[in-house]
Amino acid sequence: MRIRHKPWAKPELEKCPFYVLHPEENKGKWNELFDEPSKPVYVELGCGKGGFISQAAPAHPEINFIAMDIKNEMLVLAKRKLEAAYESEGKAPGNVRIAIQNIERLELAWDENDRADRIYINFCNPWPKAKHKKRRLTHTRQLMNYKKFLRGEIWFKTDDDELFEESFEYFAEAGFRIKFKTYDLHGDIAAGADIENFVTEHEKMFSEEGKKIKFLIAEPIGEN
Repeated sequence: MRIRHKPWAKPELEKCPFYVLHPEENKGKWNELFDEPSKPVYVELGCGKGGFISQAAPAHPEINFIAMDIKNEMLVLAKRKLEAAYESEGKAPGNVRIAIQNIERLELAWDENDRADRIYINFCNPWPKAKHKKRRLTHTRQLMNYKKFLRGEIWFKTDDDELFEESFEYFAEAGFRIKFKTYDLHGDIAAGADIENFVTEHEKMFSEEGKKIKFLIAEPIGEN
């Protein structure tokens, strides 16, 4: 779906105290953006309208969160959701930062001197055409980029069967092992599985359509 340009989005973001204006200037020092840089850093790649980050970040003040998306028009909605979520809990958004970033060019803003203790990829574009599959956020070439700064796990959710199945091959090629996987996340949680899950906008929509939510946790081979 094509997103309409909203001229007010960028100016609104630039007034936001937790918005990162120039991501590339923070290459190698993302943790320094936070008041408590020693906390674990969790990164959401492709945060969309902010359904996930606006739940996860306020719920975990012991963790620093960074959420990225390629569109101002999306990120400004995430910004508003974050503001509302923190305000409702009487908290300041000190443990979250948001930034415009093309995930396919993540190496322009992140390197081996950075650290992500967890990466979240929630309902990314499945890019079903063969000529576009390299653009998938779970494609091998993308995973190899993440490994440069990943110190922990990748948590990946999707409704797309083909993307989920083909991602197993991508993770293997990139030197990851699958720690956990399910073809019915909500069913497993209902049955008592101990998995923290913040339901996103897409997740709710797909579930209401009767689609099962697929989920996996992967980590680089050799990491504890």
